[in-house]
Amino acid sequence: MRILLWHVHGSWTDAFVHGRHEYLLPVLPEGGPWGLGRAGRAWPESVREVAPAELVDEEPDLVVLQRPEEFEEAELLLRRRPGRDIAAVYVEHNTPKGQVPDTRHPMAEQSQIPVVHVTHFNRMMWDTGHASSLVVEHGIRDPGGLYTGELPRAAVVSNEPVRRWRTTGTDLLADFVHTAPLDVYGMGLERLPETVGAPGDRLATLGDLPREQLHAGMARRRVYLHPVRWTSLGLSLLEAMHLGMPVVALGATEAWRAVPPDAGVVSADPDDLHRALRTYLHEPDAAREAGQQARRHALTHYGLRRFLRDWDSVIDAVLAEHASSSTGEGKRGQQ
Repeated sequence: MRILLWHVHGSWTDAFVHGRHEYLLPVLPEGGPWGLGRAGRAWPESVREVAPAELVDEEPDLVVLQRPEEFEEAELLLRRRPGRDIAAVYVEHNTPKGQVPDTRHPMAEQSQIPVVHVTHFNRMMWDTGHASSLVVEHGIRDPGGLYTGELPRAAVVSNEPVRRWRTTGTDLLADFVHTAPLDVYGMGLERLPETVGAPGDRLATLGDLPREQLHAGMARRRVYLHPVRWTSLGLSLLEAMHLGMPVVALGATEAWRAVPPDAGVVSADPDDLHRALRTYLHEPDAAREAGQQARRHALTHYGLRRFLRDWDSVIDAVLAEHASSSTGEGKRGQQ
């Protein structure tokens, strides 16, 4: 089966394209949000880069939409309307914005295109109107139980933390640096230490690293800190758990579901989080035990096999529904 999707969210796409299908990624010479292609990723040969002008000749079976504007773009490139002329699903990666919980989803009027959420929390918070909604929880490729915890520091992964500020819980780091030295990975970290006001070496920025380097670096840190207030469940949190890291997470959105009690501490009370950080920093055995529980839970609930199996079920159902709808319309047109 041929599936058209844009390379928008790297970590999610990394998992999705390891399925049993053929994946068509639009590519442009300049790359960018509409033509990133594989972006140099070591993905299977079943993941093919295709120039936008050539997509119509590829005749994909399914379109996976991830941004509202992709609906019109897909119709323009394929000369077929998603949901009517070609089967389509919309993957909603984000928590709603605006007047939550009354935020209307962009696909709310597209009854032929189901909205697939990545967390149960998101499904409950979005108003999807006439569109059906379901959940396929995240899954990631297992990086391996690399945890050593040899460095008594906390790892944090955050993209654009200065710009996104309270959304990513960046403001909380000003207090956390006094409890644990922080090593922050991600994009857009240039102004982070001065903005947070971190003293000395209490906050180090390590940049946006390739997947393998990121995981190796995280695994050397004693604990993973997840201070995010309002985003979907961060894949970096699940990666940390796969690595075997104990987790200290702000009790918001889906974190409570992802982290069981024996794998770390999830709380909306900052005092609880500071106590947990101190415990894991100064008690390596406790940190390792919690990390082992985190890894076991992540492999069971957020493994790649389960993720791909769930997606295959969704894809089969969407294609069957589309075929049934198309056949029904054809018969009505002949009457």
